[in-house]
Amino acid sequence: MAAVSLSVSTVKPLGDRVFVKVSASEEKTAGGLYLPDTAKEKPQVGEVVAVGDGKVKDDGGRQPMDVKVGDKVLYSKYAGTDIKLGTDEYVLLSEKDILAIVS
Repeated sequence: MAAVSLSVSTVKPLGDRVFVKVSASEEKTAGGLYLPDTAKEKPQVGEVVAVGDGKVKDDGGRQPMDVKVGDKVLYSKYAGTDIKLGTDEYVLLSEKDILAIVS
C-alpha cells in the first residue's frame, strides 16, 4: 500500500463540501482559570481554507457556494469529519452544516 502525503494544498473538497481550519480553543476561563485538555469544548469556529464546486442541481448545473476561502464560519458542534494535518486541526463538512459567517 502506498503512503499518501496530505497537505492543505492537496485537499480539494467535492460537491458542496467545505474544508475548515479549526480555531484554537480557549485555554483560560473568563475568571482566569486555566482549563485542562479534558475540560475544553470542541471549537465551533474556523476559517474556510478550501471549498468544493457546489451541489449539482436537477438540471445538471451547479448551485454556487455561499462561503468562500478566507471566511470565518460558525458550524454545528458534531458536524463533519475531523482531520489532523501536522499540528493543525481541520474539519471537512457539508455546506448545510455551516450556521453563519462570522465577521
